Amino acid sequence: MSDRIRALLTRRRATLLTVAVLLCLPPFYLDAFWLRIGLFSMAAAIGAIGLALLSGTAGQLSLGHAFFLAVGAYGYTWLAGDPGPGLPTALAVPLAVLMAGLAGGLFSPVAGRVKGIYLGIATLALVFLGHHVLLTAESVTGGFNGRSVPPLSLGGFTFDADGELTVLGVPFGAEERLWFLGLALFALTWFTARGLLRSRPGRALAALRDSETAAAVMGVDVARHRSAAFVVSSMYAGLAGVLLALAFRRVVPDYFGLVLSVDYLAMIVIGGLGSVAGATAGAFFVTALPLLMTRYADQLPLVAAPGSAEGAVGPTEAARYLYGAAIVLVLLYAPDGLHGLARRARDRLRRRRTPTTVPDTAVPSPPPPAAAARPKEHTP
Repeated sequence: MSDRIRALLTRRRATLLTVAVLLCLPPFYLDAFWLRIGLFSMAAAIGAIGLALLSGTAGQLSLGHAFFLAVGAYGYTWLAGDPGPGLPTALAVPLAVLMAGLAGGLFSPVAGRVKGIYLGIATLALVFLGHHVLLTAESVTGGFNGRSVPPLSLGGFTFDADGELTVLGVPFGAEERLWFLGLALFALTWFTARGLLRSRPGRALAALRDSETAAAVMGVDVARHRSAAFVVSSMYAGLAGVLLALAFRRVVPDYFGLVLSVDYLAMIVIGGLGSVAGATAGAFFVTALPLLMTRYADQLPLVAAPGSAEGAVGPTEAARYLYGAAIVLVLLYAPDGLHGLARRARDRLRRRRTPTTVPDTAVPSPPPPAAAARPKEHTP
């Protein structure tokens, strides 16, 4: 291994360590509102990464992501709650993720044979079907009012506000405890997704996105890889649903509707299709914007505080207008999203730092040999 590669790896490890330390500091300095924004954003990032693998890498359009989030959220609530099997919460989490993957596997034959807008319409049916089931299966879902979410417990440590816990003089409630759980799940999602993209199946999915004919000629099983991408994306969505349920502490059917699926499409378009970092940036943007506008609505022009006079634009609607405009701008001027903008800005800075002038001590190039000179033609 050369010294340059060794130095690059050392720099990357130092960067990862610095980022990890910085992400562990917010519970010691920020209040519960900002921690909730971070929790919701991390849960959204997990689901957006799964959708980026499906739509950005495999090239499959899905409008049913909210259905698989609901399977993960309600699956955990039912498995660990009463009525329900009452399983240990540490076991209910992976089982809920597997339930979401199983739901994706049952739909995978359709995903393996249908593509484009037809697949989008087929997945759209999942959202309406799932919403109907959530409203009618009251013994499992609680109906319109939903169900309370059992807090997660690992090795006797419970991720809720019960029991006094103080770390370095800072009281740790539910948000502070769930922050580190969200970080662990997000880090797991980040590294597994990046490893998948760099592996042979990831390259096969990228080949499918570019040209199915060329991928089939190279030996890629088109239907099998499409189905596998749908299952993996569903499991990521299920994990995001579990974290959302733990953060909300109550699940209701109206949250898992078509609007949520559209929000996830906005996340990967704004962040950049096929990019893990881009999906994360888009998730933080789309999730945090309405929450911030709700908190500071009284200080923003043309935005009315929640519960104010009729006819005014509320913070949620204003946030949707803003990231709708962001989608239009991205499609027009930056098709590769925020990740592409950041990459181009980084490359531009590197070019500015790299010297382009030739130093004065440079050795001049030798003149061409005399034998290679063109002979002079004599005029008659």
